[in-house]
Amino acid sequence: MTNIRHQPTAPTHARWLAPGAAIDAHRHDDHQIVYAARGVLAITTDAGTWIAPATRAIWVPAGTVHAHRAHGELELHFVGLPPGDNPLGLDAPTVLTVGPLLRELILAYTRAPDDDSPERGRLRAVLLDQLRASPQQPVHLPAPTAPRLKALCDILRADPADDRTLAALGKQVGASDRTLSRLFRSDLGMTFPQWRTQLRLYHALVLLAENTPVTTVAHRCGWSSASAFIDVFRRAFGHTPGAHLP
Repeated sequence: MTNIRHQPTAPTHARWLAPGAAIDAHRHDDHQIVYAARGVLAITTDAGTWIAPATRAIWVPAGTVHAHRAHGELELHFVGLPPGDNPLGLDAPTVLTVGPLLRELILAYTRAPDDDSPERGRLRAVLLDQLRASPQQPVHLPAPTAPRLKALCDILRADPADDRTLAALGKQVGASDRTLSRLFRSDLGMTFPQWRTQLRLYHALVLLAENTPVTTVAHRCGWSSASAFIDVFRRAFGHTPGAHLP
């Protein structure tokens, strides 16, 4: 990432982003929770991309260079926390589950960011308690660094429905399936099937944010049927993909 802005304080506020809009690469000296109450949010760092629908928030640790992108119309809520206030003990971006209570706490806390009343202080304390109890979700698409692995991942990013085997893809990038399997584990920390599923879920969320029908999303992302897609999606996000459509 180039032209990185340094914004020392991570703001606490709410804002809207139009579909396809972005916030360029920047970093804060504070931690930040980023939540999209509407639309699908993608946060990208040098280590990869984290994606969150309205049932998820993203924890961005202090000092992390990151950029935002909106998929669908995005209602963003930001909660800034000072560097010494890390209720999660996390030093890397992480996707968190947002249940109904945590959602309402984030919305309420970001409505009046300049309010320093005792009531808001108590609201903040409950918000931090709920964050501590929030399950972490592995909705992360890591970015490859090995050249042959990057070439393979670029092929699948261009067409997530490409269902060729690792051996067949390896012939195109000049590497054996054994070498590529090793690279997936060492460079990305996951297997090839795991990465491809994450990629397909990422693209599915983007398409759903654009109001694409579920059956179309399933086929464009490489699932053999809508029912197979719905099953994987439900296991990943806890609800069916139809919940993202108006």
